[in-house]
Amino acid sequence: MLRLLYGFSNIPHVTYFLIFLCFAYIMTVVGNVFLMSVIYLVKTLHTPKYMIVFNLALADLCGSTALTPKLFETFFYMFFVYLFIDVQSWTLVIMAYDRFIAICFPLRYHSIVTKPAIAAMLLLVWVVLLSITACTVGLFDRHSFCGSLVIQSFFCDMGMMLYLACDDISLILKITLVSFVLNPCLPAILIILTYICIAIALSRVASPKERLKAAKTCTSHLILVAVYFIPLLYINLISDVDVDRDGKIICKVLPHIVPPLLNPILYSLKTEEVLNSIKKLCNNMLSNITMSKKVFTAMLTKWKVLK
Repeated sequence: MLRLLYGFSNIPHVTYFLIFLCFAYIMTVVGNVFLMSVIYLVKTLHTPKYMIVFNLALADLCGSTALTPKLFETFFYMFFVYLFIDVQSWTLVIMAYDRFIAICFPLRYHSIVTKPAIAAMLLLVWVVLLSITACTVGLFDRHSFCGSLVIQSFFCDMGMMLYLACDDISLILKITLVSFVLNPCLPAILIILTYICIAIALSRVASPKERLKAAKTCTSHLILVAVYFIPLLYINLISDVDVDRDGKIICKVLPHIVPPLLNPILYSLKTEEVLNSIKKLCNNMLSNITMSKKVFTAMLTKWKVLK
């Protein structure tokens, strides 16, 4: 049965918030497509690290596209929203693994973090999460719902849908608990443990300069982790706190919008490799344009002489 989503319809000054959402979505699409294009076109970026960045940009782009332009009810969009959220979180875990090997085992990095190894990890993430999300959403679709047809959310939130179920939901509750452990609990724990190991490894580095240099390589990833997991934790904490309904709706939408917007900025403007690759692409494009102009001018001159 289809449900009516309350969404943003009665939020005060909702026009300004919707303008922000539209702007954020456009910038997310442009930024992530640009980042993926740079990684695809520049061969020096065809490394395991940027395979992970490419996967995160793809998940961000797909997740934002599934969520932002539609904003209406169906289990179909519930499936895609939760799938891409989970893929984003586990991609951040693989990024943490990459940083862990690079800092803790620098001499063995290229033998451990290889393209086949990263490709296998990413494939496993997609297959497992696709199966779990399909199973969970499929079980939701088989339940009958009663009570109010209005859901106070901007998409088919699993938590909201559980309150409306009329029949036995014990199985779906168990699967939802497994999903909750898989995201965000387990990824957050693994990332925290990874950075504890990294901190211990850095504390053994004698030179403060080397320590700072190694720590800087983790900056972009740490910002993304904080922006992604802190709002999710906050949402879970406020679920039982006396916060107004409109505030909860806005708090729920921001974690789906802000991280995909920041990802291309952090990995384009703050990463020297990507910045140099962008400059190289721009120089090649300018060279090609200049060469084309010269060829065109030479052909035009020759045509005038012949005429």
